[in-house]
Amino acid sequence: MLRPAITQLITKNESCYSLVIGVAKRAREIADDLCANEQTMEEKPVKTAVDEFARGEYKIIEAVSDEKTVLQ
Repeated sequence: MLRPAITQLITKNESCYSLVIGVAKRAREIADDLCANEQTMEEKPVKTAVDEFARGEYKIIEAVSDEKTVLQ
């Protein structure tokens, strides 16, 4: 189990789903950077991503969609 808990990482306006997606995207970036630089992992990319979110280095910004209302 990863620490900190998910409830400590999200605010009242964020969903657990958006945190999972954000951590997964950041973990993929970390893994890709390590592979591109031919480096070995000291710890798992997901753990590193969770730690970065916990420290506030990364935040979740949800995109606002421009959906148009169609009147019939």
